[in-house]
Amino acid sequence: MEEKRGSRGWCGWFLVLIVLAAVAFAIFYAVRQKQHKSEPGAAPVPGPPGAVTKKYADALKIAMQFLDIQKSGKLENNNIPWRGDSALKDGSEAQLDLSKGMYDAGDHMKFGFPMAFTATVLSWTILEYGDQMKVVNQLEPAQDSLKWITDYLINSHPTDNVLYIQVGSPKVDHGCWERPEDMTEDRPLTQVNASAPGTDVAAETAAALASASLVFRSTDSAYSTLLLKHAKQLFTFADKYRGSYSISIPEVATFYNSTGYGDELCGQLAGSTMQQEIGRTFSM
Repeated sequence: MEEKRGSRGWCGWFLVLIVLAAVAFAIFYAVRQKQHKSEPGAAPVPGPPGAVTKKYADALKIAMQFLDIQKSGKLENNNIPWRGDSALKDGSEAQLDLSKGMYDAGDHMKFGFPMAFTATVLSWTILEYGDQMKVVNQLEPAQDSLKWITDYLINSHPTDNVLYIQVGSPKVDHGCWERPEDMTEDRPLTQVNASAPGTDVAAETAAALASASLVFRSTDSAYSTLLLKHAKQLFTFADKYRGSYSISIPEVATFYNSTGYGDELCGQLAGSTMQQEIGRTFSM
């Protein structure tokens, strides 16, 4: 039974990876087509200069709709007619608003580790291909989904050395087949802290917030600064109190196990270096 639950969790993360890969491929293909047109001696490509390949634009739109479908909380500008508000009391036991964020796979769990990874990849997709996404009217939906996650991640970090990394009980959740709008079961919170460290998940969350700060730097400087503030604090926490979250909290290993924190910690170091290069202070 535990293996099935674990497989379900990993399938959810794998599905997110597929969607994000589809986003990147659709944009890459459009850019490559544009470059191909300008190469000397290249065969002409049908369509006027700057033409959009509809099937790839449609794939990008569907990928953005997938993220909309996964949203929790009080939905704003909802484009999915069969989705409604849900999990509005998430975080209330700790006097926090953890209603936003995104559900994992087809269940109603909020797992911070894959959610932070999703935000990191989505941020870099926007930074690399934002102009192309804007052409097909998908930049704003991508930014909206990114902020939906980062709003949640900010609220899940109420103090320097505390990060809430899970909302809900996987065992209870996976035993219920229901719409998120109809949930009535308790939604317990799980955290990492100085006594139960989670370098991997804290560093990944720091990376998500740091990269998102670049996305919003030119459009919402106050929010960008807030993201960077939490990223700094989380990196310090991750580095000072080292340990894998799946060792500190063994029950999470069934769903999103971590085999080490070196990659997340090094990835965040790379991100901090990049921040310094653009003139933003990111002290170690």
